Amino acid sequence: MSPATPSPKHGGAALELLVHGVGGATPQDMLDDPRTVRVTGDATAAMYRRCDDLDAEDHPERYAERPVPEAYCWSNLTSGNGARALWLLLLPFMVANLAHWMRPPAPDRPGLVRLYGVLVRLVALTLTVLLTAAACEVALDLTAWQCAGDASCAQDRSWLGFLSAERGGWWSQPGRRLALAAVVPAALVGLLWYLSNRTWSAYEAQRPPTAYDDTPPLAEPAGSPSGRGEPADPATDADPGAEADDEPAGTPESALPTELRPALGRRGFWYGRRLVARLRAAHTAAGFLTVAAALTGATGRHDRATAPDALHTDFGWGLQAAVVVLAAVVLWVVCRRGRSERRLDLRLERALVAWLPCASLLLLALAVPHACWSRPEWRSAGTLPGDTTFGALTLVQGGLVVALGAVALLLHRRRPESRTALHGLGGPAVAMLACALGGVMSGGVAQRVADWLDGSATPGMGDGSPIGPPVLLSWQASVIPVLLVMLLAPAVLLAVRTARAARRLGPVVEAAYATVTPDPVRTGRIAATRARAGLTDFAPPLVGIVSGATLFLGAASVAGAWIGGAVPGRAFEGAHPAIASAADTAQSLGSWMIGFGFILFVTWGRRAYKDASARRTIGILWDVGTFWPRAAHPFAPPCYAERAVPDLTWRMSSWTRHTGGRLVISGHSQGSVLAAAAVWQLPPATRKRVALLTYGSPLERLYGRWFPAYFGPGPLRGLHRTVHCWSNLHRATDPIGGPVRVPAEGDRPAVDRPVLLDPVEYGRTPAHPLPEPILGHSDYQADPVFAAERAALLDRLPPALPRQRGTARTDQGSSGRSSG
Repeated sequence: MSPATPSPKHGGAALELLVHGVGGATPQDMLDDPRTVRVTGDATAAMYRRCDDLDAEDHPERYAERPVPEAYCWSNLTSGNGARALWLLLLPFMVANLAHWMRPPAPDRPGLVRLYGVLVRLVALTLTVLLTAAACEVALDLTAWQCAGDASCAQDRSWLGFLSAERGGWWSQPGRRLALAAVVPAALVGLLWYLSNRTWSAYEAQRPPTAYDDTPPLAEPAGSPSGRGEPADPATDADPGAEADDEPAGTPESALPTELRPALGRRGFWYGRRLVARLRAAHTAAGFLTVAAALTGATGRHDRATAPDALHTDFGWGLQAAVVVLAAVVLWVVCRRGRSERRLDLRLERALVAWLPCASLLLLALAVPHACWSRPEWRSAGTLPGDTTFGALTLVQGGLVVALGAVALLLHRRRPESRTALHGLGGPAVAMLACALGGVMSGGVAQRVADWLDGSATPGMGDGSPIGPPVLLSWQASVIPVLLVMLLAPAVLLAVRTARAARRLGPVVEAAYATVTPDPVRTGRIAATRARAGLTDFAPPLVGIVSGATLFLGAASVAGAWIGGAVPGRAFEGAHPAIASAADTAQSLGSWMIGFGFILFVTWGRRAYKDASARRTIGILWDVGTFWPRAAHPFAPPCYAERAVPDLTWRMSSWTRHTGGRLVISGHSQGSVLAAAAVWQLPPATRKRVALLTYGSPLERLYGRWFPAYFGPGPLRGLHRTVHCWSNLHRATDPIGGPVRVPAEGDRPAVDRPVLLDPVEYGRTPAHPLPEPILGHSDYQADPVFAAERAALLDRLPPALPRQRGTARTDQGSSGRSSG
């Protein structure tokens, strides 16, 4: 299956830049040749050619009948090694970051756009506090406070012996046990800071092209066709609080100043280094402050109750006041500034980035000796006040999501689109799911540790052992079986609708192939595949149902915990036997399910570390989830597009400038999204020499519906107007790709081509003596229509310009590395 046959027969030098989709691909597969060479790039992401095509620009006569194929492989940005599979544990942060980009378009409501961004960033901040609070619950409450303070629990665990209150050692006092246990959540916060800082240096540091004129300044090493030189750009953002908004409708892009370009075409869109640094400092400080608050809160309650000397009390009050002040600073940092997209913002607030986490860490360091002061009369009993903490977090998260929903509805009313997911409420719904995932992971680890410490009993129900997590976490675990029961109805409805759709599509399939002798089995398989592919379009209502049910059940769990004051199994002991049995069953099942869910996350990540196929599966999740920059949560997995989009933009700009040739960039699946984003970043003159070929593309079906401000009808039509030509191929059997729904405009034809038949042939033919497979989302290049459409696009591009004398070669043979 060669991607270079057949091709246009005139027009001069031409390059076909191939971009693979989700799951990745090898250059050998993309180029259909076992002998390939790396033209430019590194082991993470690079451009490849066939060895025979390395010097193509020096021998144009060889390529008069076909373009030079070149493959961009970026799969290692998301699934390159086993350690990255552990990013699965950061899933709530990634989902919260997605909510930022799901806002409806509103070009004339900048205040609401900024408010939307602030609310999402606050939701993300609560997730960091929630994760740290969960670590404090496990280390400080369950282990150091409850288990080490209980003789039977500590006796069964020798590793806790030196902390046991019964032994009377130096560490036996509760304050000292808590101070030692605080190392665990503090180390977790430090690990998150380290991972974010390391990926920030590798991803956000990739500077995009810095000029939007006809000749982009590319500082390249000699002999390199696409060196990533970085010319200085002192420009800064004049509006520090600006969030992205949309260009006025009907404005020609050639007349647009930088700040009015489509959002994905702005200079600073793929360079979020400054905001990520600010948010990383704020979230790191919030994590340390959460640990400090847990320490100072416990010691402060004891000191106020026992009235020790004034020094203890005054120092404790001072620490708590400092926690409040620094928490207010963290909120100010998170709320004050959004993304700087209109200009390439190269500034970095080094003082803020350094002093805020350090000040919070210093405060935590001062809280440790304060907790270690001798208090011989102090005894640990009951639990630390985790119910108040987790209850307040749950209420704050619910309130923020509701406020976010109100803002999203106001934005959607300004420019309603029927295809927008959940009528503009996609962002709030996904933010709610992020909170739910954070709750499942936090509650899961607490329930799992409590199960381990409490023996075989359900946490909070054990006889003779007081070990148990906060009551609220047990209530939240108990609603999980209820949520699953509630989801049975929509699941059954979808199954019935899919079966009916398959039967209804049978005659449609036979008519499409105009078959004379239909085969019921063959028809049924094709129709069923088409019906299952259509399930993707039901994702918005399903997400809405899950999100709404989660919000309702979360509020019910808070109310139950605060009214009942005990775990569900205890709270309903005096009720009707059926109700009491249902409550006890829900608690037991929920405790098991939430613990199992956390273990599943850990084991899946561990398996991916050892199993390349599992690592590839997890990488597919990140291909979709980490396309967007880290605008809301700095601890989310890094955005690979901040490397891939500049790579593609530099390559297209440098090749067209050096050769004057024609270029078609063809992207499959997620690669089509990268290709479109890169074309948006090109200077207008370069874009006029580039054709865009997308296939199996989720540009409208997924991105246009869920991210309407960036891939909605307006931006996609604008891309159609500014790129020289664009064609989109799709199949009815594809569950991911679909039409982009951009109509004809003037002399520009519609982007979508007729739906491709899949399989290519219904039955056996002389050309296809064996049954053709149903390809679905894969192998678009195997369809003859692909090569014909690519040839048509190249023929529509203007002829190649004469190559200037002295132009650097466009290969990098001296530094290329063979992979064949």
